[in-house]
Amino acid sequence: MRKGVVALVGKPNSGKSTLFNAIVGKKISIIEDVPGVTRDRVYGMATFSDKQFHLIDTGGISLGEDQFQEEIKMQAELAIDEADLVLFVVDGKFGMDANDFAIRDILLKSNKKVLVVINKSDTKEYRTNMYDFYELGFDDYFSVSGEQREGIYDLLEHVTNTIKVSDVEYGEEVLKFSIIGRPNVGKSSLVNALLNEERVIVSDIAGTTRDAIDTVFKYHNQDYVVIDTAGMRKKGKVYENVERYSIIRTLKAMDRSDVCVVVIDAEAGIIEHDKHIVGYALEAGKAIVMVVNKWDTVEKSETAMKDYIKLIRADFAFIPYVPIVFLSALTKKRVPTLMPEILKVYENSKKEIKTSALNDVIRDAYYLNAPPSYKGKRLKIYFSNQVSTQPPTFNVQVNSKGLIHFSYERYLENKIRESFDFEGTPIVIRFKNKGEERQ
Repeated sequence: MRKGVVALVGKPNSGKSTLFNAIVGKKISIIEDVPGVTRDRVYGMATFSDKQFHLIDTGGISLGEDQFQEEIKMQAELAIDEADLVLFVVDGKFGMDANDFAIRDILLKSNKKVLVVINKSDTKEYRTNMYDFYELGFDDYFSVSGEQREGIYDLLEHVTNTIKVSDVEYGEEVLKFSIIGRPNVGKSSLVNALLNEERVIVSDIAGTTRDAIDTVFKYHNQDYVVIDTAGMRKKGKVYENVERYSIIRTLKAMDRSDVCVVVIDAEAGIIEHDKHIVGYALEAGKAIVMVVNKWDTVEKSETAMKDYIKLIRADFAFIPYVPIVFLSALTKKRVPTLMPEILKVYENSKKEIKTSALNDVIRDAYYLNAPPSYKGKRLKIYFSNQVSTQPPTFNVQVNSKGLIHFSYERYLENKIRESFDFEGTPIVIRFKNKGEERQ
């Protein structure tokens, strides 16, 4: 099931980025006291009461002659178009102006559910301006202070109760995998090669696939769903008028997927944005298969594949457990090697480990390499158990979480992977102090 999408819109300097950071809990958006600083949409994952949703921060919309205004307005409209719910952020300190009414008109045309968020409610001016905002004509109003983190709880409670997500459901038994990657790496060609028929428009023009396209097909008499996504462009290019799509559509497709197939162009090589795309899949906790497409265009040698694998392992050092498939969607060479890898990582992502076997591995790892003491205290591990799958998640009960160093967490993960086959899937280790809930 995909997660809901919430967009923050408003005029410049209304405090959207501060509110974004308060909701997401990380300093992702750039905050400056200069109107129009946030020009690209910024994406984050927000969690409230065990419910998650995507949050998009947009550049401030104004009626000024700024050279970026048309781009900012287009980006904001794209964000509104993709959102399930819009938070219209207004400035409680400075009150309303023509920009607020212009944004109101855009939102009314969108027919989206809108919550008006009166920010900067901690200022003395707010009391003078607060009632003016009801002129906007929306139903729901919330007073908050993004800077002081006031009113956020009530807002998020309403947000998570309001988001309505409609989605195609195929049943839990049907494996769903998405084909993701930069534009023009051959995603649609790969879908056609898998289906062995021309179901998806294939073009040399980057960005032909406007939306995520679901296709049900049979493999060994079993139903599967392949989701072909719009190419993930760098944020600075998504405003292009002819594109009319956004990265958020790919994030939605990933949410619905059991496995993400990340496609890289063998001819063009690896670029930094490929790492960002893998990062999105990793953050979503999805099993991953990496595909090096257009392998037919690479000059072959005895060590060509081995050399390319070394290159990938170096550039993607944070996912050494992901399998790599070399193929050519155009010639269909080696395409049959992909589905077995997808099935394997899917099964690994659903794998459940017996508690006794897990504790044996963790205990042996601890005695083999006990963590160093810190300020006279040493980490002790009491009990471990698996609490969920997709991705496999483990609780490890310890005497003090503060004694965990990231290097020791990585060490334990490696020991788990050495003992159990989790190829292709991330695993999550959660450390809990003795006495905390195990679930």
